[in-house]
This record gives sequence, C-alpha cells and structure tokens, in this order.
Amino acid sequence: MAAIAGVVGGGWAGAAYADGGADARKQAAYESGARMLQDYTLGIARALADDDGDKWVRYWRARADCEAAAYAPDGEGAALIDRFLMRLADRLCARLEVRLGVNPGDYPPRGEERTVGLLLNEPESAMGYTLFTSGSNSDIFLLDPLGRVAHAWHLDSPFNLNHAKLLDNGNLLANISYLDSVAEIDPPGNIVWEYRMSRLHHDFLKMPNGNIMLLVEGRKTREEAIAAGANPEFVRESGLLYDYLLEVRPTGASGGEVVWEWSVWEHLVQDFDPSKPNYGAVAEHPELIDINFLLESINSRTPDDWMHTNGIDYNPELDQIMLSPRNFSELWIIDHSADTEEARGRSGGNGGIGGGLLYRWGNPRAYGRGDADDQRLFWQHQTHWIPPGLPGAGNILVFNNGNEFRDYRRYYSSIDEIAPPVDGYGYRRAEGSAYPPDEPEWTYVAETPPDFYAPVVSGTQRLPNGNTLIVDGTAGTIFQATHDGRIVWKYVAPLDRRAHLRQGETPSLRQTFPNPYGDRVPHFTNSVYRAYWYPANHPGLQALDLTPSGYIEDSPDIYDRAYAAGAAALAGDFGDPIARSGFDIYLDKDDKDGGEDNRRLIYVKQPCTDEDAQARFFLHIIPVDARDLPAHRQEHNFDNLDFNFGADEVRASDGRCAAARDLPGYPIERIRTGQFTDTGVAWRAEVELGD
Repeated sequence: MAAIAGVVGGGWAGAAYADGGADARKQAAYESGARMLQDYTLGIARALADDDGDKWVRYWRARADCEAAAYAPDGEGAALIDRFLMRLADRLCARLEVRLGVNPGDYPPRGEERTVGLLLNEPESAMGYTLFTSGSNSDIFLLDPLGRVAHAWHLDSPFNLNHAKLLDNGNLLANISYLDSVAEIDPPGNIVWEYRMSRLHHDFLKMPNGNIMLLVEGRKTREEAIAAGANPEFVRESGLLYDYLLEVRPTGASGGEVVWEWSVWEHLVQDFDPSKPNYGAVAEHPELIDINFLLESINSRTPDDWMHTNGIDYNPELDQIMLSPRNFSELWIIDHSADTEEARGRSGGNGGIGGGLLYRWGNPRAYGRGDADDQRLFWQHQTHWIPPGLPGAGNILVFNNGNEFRDYRRYYSSIDEIAPPVDGYGYRRAEGSAYPPDEPEWTYVAETPPDFYAPVVSGTQRLPNGNTLIVDGTAGTIFQATHDGRIVWKYVAPLDRRAHLRQGETPSLRQTFPNPYGDRVPHFTNSVYRAYWYPANHPGLQALDLTPSGYIEDSPDIYDRAYAAGAAALAGDFGDPIARSGFDIYLDKDDKDGGEDNRRLIYVKQPCTDEDAQARFFLHIIPVDARDLPAHRQEHNFDNLDFNFGADEVRASDGRCAAARDLPGYPIERIRTGQFTDTGVAWRAEVELGD
C-alpha cells in the first residue's frame, strides 16, 4: 500500500514535494514510510512484551503503530527487509486484542464523571495525532490517540490563534490575529519567521514550492463601490470589504516577496447601472461575481462584510485554488497557473479564463441560475479537495454549517462530499444551467439533524481509513465518524477562555444562536475553529518528541499565576472608580515596570452571580493621535479590545469578581466600554482620560 502523504488543511504540502510532480511525491512518501516501518514494528513488539505496563495504554499504542505500519511501502518497489517487516507487523496486529487480553468495547473512561477530554475511543477510530487550539487561548496542543498531550506550543498572552498547521520540519504555521501576522513557530514556541500585514484573516497555507498563500481583506470606499456598479441604496458609509490572495516567498526571519496576486475586485459583474463598468447579464457570466449580490441583506452587525471568505485550499495536480466565501454560501475555484497579470483579466492560464471563476457550487442564485430551493451550502467552512490516496480523493469536502444571516433557513449542520464535474482543467456545465452536481455524493448528519448544529466556525477532514474528522466548533468538540455515520472517537476541548477545565467542569457560554426546534444553540468558550489529524508517519511528527505529558484536564493550570495576580490586585486599593455602571471600573497604574504608562482597567462587581461571570465586554480605545494605532485600525480611529469576562477572572469567597485588561502604552483620549447581551448592550460607559 502506498504511503499516505501528510495533509495540511485539506491540501498537500511539504518540502519533499517542492517540484509538484507525482513521481517525486510517490518517491518521497515511499522513502518516508520505509524509514519508519522498522520503528513501528518494534513498537508493536514492545507493547506486546511489556508485561508491567497498563494493558490499555499498551493496546492503544500498538493500535496506532499497526495503522501506521499499514501505510508503509509494499509490492514490487519494497525492499526485502521491508516486505518481511510488513508481514511480521500484519501477524502481530491480526490478534492484538487476544494477545493483550482486551476487548476494545470495554475500554473504561477515566474517572466517574467525564465532561471534557477524550470521551470515546472505539476500535474503528483512525489512530493518529490531532492538532487543535481554541480561539481564546494561546496554547496549541497535539494530542495522541488517547487524548494525551504529545506536544504543546505556548505563546505568551496576548497572542490568540484561530488555528495552526503542522509543517514537515515539526514547526507550526499559524495565524496570530493580534499581530496581524502569519508566523512559523518552532517546537519550543519561538517565532522563527513571520509576515505581517494588516487584515490577514481566517486562512493560509504553505504551497508545495515553499511559498505561503495568504487570505487578505481589503476595503473599498462607498464611492469606489458605487463606481464599480454597486447599488448606492445598499452601500453603507463604511464602504465594502472584499477579499484577495497574496502568495509570499519568505525571506529572512521576517517578511517576504509577493510573487502572485488575485483579487475578487477584478472579476465583478453587475446588471444595475449600464453607465458603470462591469455591466452585463449576471446569469451569462458565472465566471464573475455579482457586486450587488447580498448588499441589501448584509448582517447589520457587520454592515460592510460583503464576502467573509473563511478558507482556502490548493490542488497541485490542477494548479488551482479553492476559496470559501462564507456569506455567498458558495465555494469558488480559480486558476493559479495564470500569472498575476493574467489573473487580473479573462484569458490565460490552464483554464483559459485568467482569474475568472472556473467553478462555483452551493448557491446558484449568486449567479442568477437558481433560487432559494436550489441552495445547498449555508455559511460553510473549510471547503477543500480530498487528497490523493484517501477515500474520495479528488472530491470536495465541506463543513456545511446550516447558518445563513438572510433567513436562517437551515437549522442543522452536515458534512458534504461533492464530486466536481472536472473536464481537464475546466468544469462541465450545461448551457443555461447551474454547475452540477445537484446533490452531494455523501453526507453526514446526526440521526436527528438539529442535534448536530454548529452555526459558525468548524471544519472537517477525510482520514485514511475512510472515517471523517469533524470539528463541532461551537461546542469545542472533535470527533470521528465512520462512513455509515457512527461516532467512534470523541474529544471535548478542556479549555475555558484562558484557563484549563478540570474533569467534571464544563465551559462557559459565549453566545447563543436562534433555533426553532427548541432551546437556542449555545456557542461555548472552548470553541475550536479547526483541528487537523496527522498520521503517525507524518514527517513533522518525526521531528518532535511525542512522549505524552498527561491530559490537559489533569495538568496544573498554566494560568494559575494570572488568577493569583488578579486576587492580589483585587485586594488592592484603587481609589474611586472612574465609572459606575453594571461593573465598577477602576484605572490601575502599575509603577513597577515603566511608571504610569503601564495601566490597566479593573472591572469589579459584588456580589458576582453566575450570569455576571459569563459577561462579554466591548472596550474601544480612542487615542490622542490616530497614528499611534495599529495600521489596520487607523482608518477607524479606535482600537477594539473586546473581551470575555474571565480572561483574568477572580471570584473571591465573598462573591466578588473582577477582570483586568491592559491598556496600550500610547496616549489615550478616552475609552468606550460596556457589556454585550444576546439582544444588545446591557450598559455603556465612556471615560475621558485626556493623556
């Protein structure tokens, strides 16, 4: 059986595949598998011989080695020793349960009350390593099949990470939203390369040639949008956000050279104003994007968020890129073989249409070829090709959230596998029709569909044994489902804001979403944007020390020191509050490290109820000079430091609670703050600081 190449974010990546050729990929995979086969076979033998070890730990370790050994090279190309070890591993694994005296169906959970961590691990699960982080946490965890931490990366506050991807050298590639950067992080947690640019968002990937593809958000003014053919009635004063791609060749320890670009703004169509550019019949140009689609109904909370693309993927065999414009409820495929100049126009590249859309699917009404009944995607996430060597290879896998701000018309989530109508470098479509297929080739839904509903975030990945990894992001839950829909591995992230949960505890509520079938759908503070599964023979794993360090939920909380510091601060005397609203707000000046420039706001309430402990605050900093703001905030003239209560939460025995938030060091004119609720704002306060 051919070795399975490492998967990063649903795409193919790694220095070994730099030339992008199929022969090179096959040879690299063969050599990688051959080198590790001996280690796997020895691991199986050791697990069987270790009479003193816990039988369950021995069993699951051996199971992982058995699955990894099954991916090793076989057949005519394998060396004699490799074929011998392959047969030996087969014999050892064939009666693993009997040899160790275990029945996997009897695997006992740890502890009497299991609320977080590994909740399920059945024999049909794919044995590998799972990488995940939480959006409100600065830790990145690599879990072994038993839910133990095989490796962890920690970045000091205030870094928050949407998600990270494992590279072949054992480093991570991660989006650090606080810094507006994509960064490579080594195993100890040091940033060894980064590229900073305002409005980097949601996704990124490492290309086979070593370059980094970035998803970037741009803004057009109201005047620019109208000049492009947008209906003035529906363009807000803030203008429109749109998305574009940059391919960056890394240089040095930071920075890089942009070597390729593509922008949605160069591929527009509109049928509103004949006097403006881009005028044409929308239904006759599926390769273009209707600038007026959605404008009338854009979410009122983000009135300029037109596209909200949340994912990108790359197919090296076709040299094509897939995008996931969430608000359009579509997936788009464009031609990367078109150079930057061709990508601005309608000709060139393997597909012959430059940077136009080669294929789109999910919502035909976006290009005038259907109505609401034809819609198949609903605010989807992580659209990607299933890589070669995996069941369903070449098909498209997508987490179909079921949420859409226009009418919330589908209140459940699904995982959908789509067979695209590939025709060379193009895609078949009957004249006057929408792009096929009419329905997915395979779908996962809960037995009672509304029981599985993640309105936002979330992701999915096809695994080598045919299972599908599914991330229910709003519940912080990662699980594997078999092809017939049975859940065989389940893990609940034991994280709560910036703290670790213990067994028996549950995460706090972040927000809720409407649901006509019953209670509102919760979004918890252990939310996971994405997770990635890696086989044991992934090159990046070989570069790490994978000795398990225990379970997150059983480990000392690395934020205990923050709680202790907060408790000490709470006991201090801050004088009179600068504002009295739902919480008393104090300005604390710390003169230990730099005098009064080290300042923080302290939010205090007594008594503190359970509802208070779920509070979500907005905090806007208006500087004396807008040039002191980060580049991506200067046009707004304030810095947004919104946060959940509990980042440094302290709950004293007398029922008092407090949260602290550091202020920037630049001169501040005033601050605006207040508390969000599900329906609006509970209270507001505005304080003049007059620095």
